[in-house]
Amino acid sequence: MSAPLTSDAVASAFHDACLAELDALKPGNVHRYTDGHGMDVADFEKSAAAAAPAIGAAGLTVGERIEAAVRATRGVVSHNTNLGIVLLAAPLAQAALISAGKDLRPTLTEVLQSLTVEDAKSAYRAIRLAKPGGLGSAPEHDVAAEPTATLLEAMRAARAHDRVAWNYAHEFVDIFDLGLKWRNGGKARWGDVPWVTTYVYLGFLAHIPDTLIERKFGAHMAGEVLDEARPIEAGLTQSHNPKEMAGPLASFDASLNNRGLNPGTSADLTVATLFASALVAG
Repeated sequence: MSAPLTSDAVASAFHDACLAELDALKPGNVHRYTDGHGMDVADFEKSAAAAAPAIGAAGLTVGERIEAAVRATRGVVSHNTNLGIVLLAAPLAQAALISAGKDLRPTLTEVLQSLTVEDAKSAYRAIRLAKPGGLGSAPEHDVAAEPTATLLEAMRAARAHDRVAWNYAHEFVDIFDLGLKWRNGGKARWGDVPWVTTYVYLGFLAHIPDTLIERKFGAHMAGEVLDEARPIEAGLTQSHNPKEMAGPLASFDASLNNRGLNPGTSADLTVATLFASALVAG
């Protein structure tokens, strides 16, 4: 990236990433072909439009960006639609806005290392407002209490049970080393089509236990879903025409929805991948 992106460009990239994720058939998650888990596509469209200006706004810290985006979202929907997306997008946006000719990835590392206690306070308020499912309590840095550690330190403490936090602690390696690899490979093979987003989503689902499922249903169930996703991901990987996998994907989608299993973390990582891809290209 040769120069910082404008606020409008970052906001637009975020909004486009959210909508592109909805266009893809993502088993178990909300998309244009299936609603689920008490939410529908319109909820996510409204959430994306509401959160985008805060994600791209100039002059905010990462924590302020997170809190402003979640508050804007709660102004248009009554339940959590995008907390994980916002938590991942805010530092990526910050890095893009201050990159000044440097690559996004090293700038992101600088952003994460510079997170403060004030960032944690803002993020905790956002998390309490969003009320994510399966949150529970934590022995340290519990979001119900006022934080005394930086946001990065709090994320490091939560990394074992939350893949969003894990990515803060590991400099977004899932996005840069996995998600972007899958997106670029899929795009080279099929073009820039929704099937590429499905491919990215299945990559996460088939290789990393979904921590939303894990928190709500346990590690065993998260492992079962991963095992179920692997042959479908392999089939898509080997397919020259991804439409051939529409049937197995739809069946897997129905199975997960019937069991109330929503791989929401895999969807969050997918949006972050699409957003990072746009920022890198920008």
